Amino acid sequence: MDADLDLLLIYVFCIADDLLPTKSINHRRSLTDAEVVTLAVAQSIMGIPSDHRFIKTAITRLGHLFPGLTQRSGFYRRRDRLASTIEALVRSFASLSPGWEDNLLLVDSTPVECARSRETVKRAGDSSLDDALANAADYGYCASHSRYFYGLRLHTLCAPDGTPRAMILTSPKDNERDICLTLLARVNRTGPLTVIGDKGYAGQQFQADAAALGATILRPRRRDEPGRGPHLAPIRQRIESIYWTAKDILTLERHGARTLHGLRARIASRLLTLAAAVALNHQLGRPSRSLVAYIA
Repeated sequence: MDADLDLLLIYVFCIADDLLPTKSINHRRSLTDAEVVTLAVAQSIMGIPSDHRFIKTAITRLGHLFPGLTQRSGFYRRRDRLASTIEALVRSFASLSPGWEDNLLLVDSTPVECARSRETVKRAGDSSLDDALANAADYGYCASHSRYFYGLRLHTLCAPDGTPRAMILTSPKDNERDICLTLLARVNRTGPLTVIGDKGYAGQQFQADAAALGATILRPRRRDEPGRGPHLAPIRQRIESIYWTAKDILTLERHGARTLHGLRARIASRLLTLAAAVALNHQLGRPSRSLVAYIA
């Protein structure tokens, strides 16, 4: 079976439709919740952050799959209201991949920028919205790019095949080791975990706390530490590659959100797209993170 965008969307819709509860008929709605979730996946894999431009493109490109889709379908409002549902579906699709049972995990974080210019940051601070991005966003430092940014930080635990196992969106000022312990406490497991991270996940107390949660932390040796640490460059490259897939193909950095609720839904949609594509690729016998065939 050839992998293409239609196959991915049909796969997502069929599973989501089976998992989501059946709601009473509402004649004002032309799309079901499963269709809204599937359209959110389509928007992510097609790389169109603008809701207005996506709807216009989807009516032409995906009209045969979504006959009820119109300019007035209220897609983006319903997607934002389904943020919790989309997050739950990430776990459901991830559980369909072999990586869901993997005891080797990769931990890392990446910036999620919400503004670049100082004027934009100042306007965000003056917002009257209850869930404005400025209520949670802050300045943080990205060591890999050697620059400061304004926004939030996405922390994830992923299997080597790209399956997202646990994730959380936090302030960039939160300690990444504390966030890692939070993720380890909630991640599913079948036995002791081996977690590979970068040099930032150092500290005797942190390693002791992780061991109490049944996890062994492996990381490169820091310059001020004696001896030679394990050679982790090849496996560490996996997590960088997973994030690059999310940023390049799934437009993680160009999320286009204006509110916290919208940001939550858009980040979850991109992780759902990754989880669904990895699960489908395993079933088709394709490389797990090969998404090129699904791009419209």
